[in-house]
Amino acid sequence: MWTRTLMEHFAIYFRRVLSNSFYPVLQGAIGVGSAFEGWSPREQDVVYQVLIPMTPPRGHSFHLELGTAWQRRLRNFHIRVQQECTCTSEQQGEHMLCFLHHPEEELRRHQDPSLLHTLCTGSYLDVEKTARWFYQLVRAIWPALLESHRWHLVLLPPRRSCQFKVTNGRESYRIEILFGVRQGNSDVFVSSQPRQAHASSTIWPESYAVAEMKFFRYIARQAPPDSLHLKCLQFFTRLQLGLGFSTYTIKTIVMHLLSILPASQWRRRHFVRRLMDISESLRVCVERRRLNHFIVGNQRLPEGIRLPPEVLMARSRNLFHDLVMDPVAHSQWRRRHFVSRLMDISDSLRVCVERRRLNHFIWRRRHFVSRLMDISDSLRVCVERRRLNHFIVGQDSRTWIMQDFIDLNQTCSVGKSDKL
Repeated sequence: MWTRTLMEHFAIYFRRVLSNSFYPVLQGAIGVGSAFEGWSPREQDVVYQVLIPMTPPRGHSFHLELGTAWQRRLRNFHIRVQQECTCTSEQQGEHMLCFLHHPEEELRRHQDPSLLHTLCTGSYLDVEKTARWFYQLVRAIWPALLESHRWHLVLLPPRRSCQFKVTNGRESYRIEILFGVRQGNSDVFVSSQPRQAHASSTIWPESYAVAEMKFFRYIARQAPPDSLHLKCLQFFTRLQLGLGFSTYTIKTIVMHLLSILPASQWRRRHFVRRLMDISESLRVCVERRRLNHFIVGNQRLPEGIRLPPEVLMARSRNLFHDLVMDPVAHSQWRRRHFVSRLMDISDSLRVCVERRRLNHFIWRRRHFVSRLMDISDSLRVCVERRRLNHFIVGQDSRTWIMQDFIDLNQTCSVGKSDKL
């Protein structure tokens, strides 16, 4: 994959530039998110996310701390940076002054500032300062890369990550660099990826992106060649873009089903049945106001996915906790019948297939999945625009908007605030 090669080239220069600095030590980038799991909600607008693990520089250590009870429930961490004594013969041979035991005046004259004075707020590593530092690194290193001769770099404003586009006139890639600290030797990190809209700059949410990527990689090894599990996931995530369910909600449901159903039950001939399973699972979860997190507390993950003991033994987190705490939001979801409509779509497809009524050339077997994608995209666009033209009534008529979308116009502002 071209983006993976690009990040490997960046990593070479990261190591050169930072080799004797007191900035975080950057490890090799790990591809995460939908693009590296093999699917994407919008094929025309793929974002390639990479997570770069960070370790402390010389003379420093990182300590992960959970804050208040609310932060503990959300698994939001702070990364406390602590200076360590370096008064050893080995490190003195590196001509490094100890931050703890040398006079401040001598440190200012002869040594670069401590990490505490560059990327921290108080004693804690600052996400936004670190994102701006990555931005400056990428901008400074880009001219040295071979890719810069044929590609154009456009850096996007940083906040909690470093995002940029590279284009060559024919192709375009959008890359987002996330960064974080690994918990022990596990596949769980505390990362810069935001979980809340207005998180403090010193909050680092717990991230399971690497563990989830490894799960999809495991499924890919087990799946038959004609498996459509990723098409099922892509279909429903496209459909929900206009209906208000988060992409992560649909992904979580599909991961649960993949762990329950044998890989052989995701072949092309099972496609409609699996769509029905996803829609039924979604309906049941909304009715019960409970959707268990797939990673937290899951002791049946495939071998090779490593979790910290506190994550492995934790009570499963309910992703629909907000619906439990807000009965009004729950009743609004039920009233709008979005889940029932998803079931109607699946049931209609099943009946049509069973009765062999989809025999027009565009509905032949080889076009089946593509046509479903067309339907989901059309429905998403109609909901986003809050407009669906009547098929028969002329455009000069005042009755050309179907009643469901009139209702949606009236409740759209409510729906946007109730996303799961």
